[in-house]
Amino acid sequence: MNKPIAVVTGASAGIGAATARHLAAAGFHVVLGARRLDRLTEVADSVGGTAIELDVTDPASVAAFADRVPECHALVNNAGGAKGLERVDAADEDNWNWMYEANVLGTLRVTKALLPKLIASGNGHVVTVTSIAAIEVYDGGSGYTAAKHAQSALHRTLRGEHLGEPVRFTEVLPGMVETEFSLVRFNGDTTRANKVYEGITPLTADDVAEVIAFALTRPPHVNLDQIVLKPRAQASATRAHRTG
Repeated sequence: MNKPIAVVTGASAGIGAATARHLAAAGFHVVLGARRLDRLTEVADSVGGTAIELDVTDPASVAAFADRVPECHALVNNAGGAKGLERVDAADEDNWNWMYEANVLGTLRVTKALLPKLIASGNGHVVTVTSIAAIEVYDGGSGYTAAKHAQSALHRTLRGEHLGEPVRFTEVLPGMVETEFSLVRFNGDTTRANKVYEGITPLTADDVAEVIAFALTRPPHVNLDQIVLKPRAQASATRAHRTG
C-alpha cells in the first residue's frame, strides 16, 4: 500500500465519517474504527477504507484494533461524547464514568497504542477532536466539560513530551455541530436534541472534517497546535444569536 494510513475513531457517523471521506479524498488510506460495525463498513466501503470494530472504552478492543493497523501516519481521536445535562448537585456518576472512559481514557488508550507506529512513520500526526467545552464551562455541563478539559490536557501534554520527534499534535475544538451528539446526550430524545439547533445555522460534520484534513495536509514542519471553530452565530458555549 503506497498511500499513507490514517486512523479515525468514532468513524461510523458524524464528524468521524465525514473525516474519513475528506482524508480519503486527500490521498490517505483510512482505517475506520467504531462500535457499530454495520454502519462503519458502509462508510469504509464508500471511501475504499478498512473498517475495524473498536470500542475505545474497552482496553482489549483497543489492543486488538491496534494490532490490525500495520502502519499509522495519522490518528484522528474523534470518539467520545456527552451524556446528560445535570447540575453538579444532581450528578449521575454513571454518566460521568462513561464520559471519562469515552473521551479521556479512550483517547489515552488509542494514542498510546499507535504512537510507536506514528513515530516510526517518520511524519506522524495526532489530531484530537475535543470541543469548546475544553476551554469553557456552562451550567449543567460539568461532567462533559471536565472530561473535555482532561482530554485537552492529555493531548497538549503530548506536544511537549514528544518535542523533537517526528510527530505533530493538533487539537480541534468545535462549537455547535449538528450531529448525533445531542441525541446521545439526551438519550435519544429527538425533540430535546432538535431544540439545541433551533434558530441557528450550526456547523456541519463536513465543516469540521475539512479543517481536520487541512491540518493533516500541511507541510511536515508546520504544526497547527489548536484550531477553534464555531458557527458565526455562536460566541461561546452559552451565548448564541438565534432567529425566530
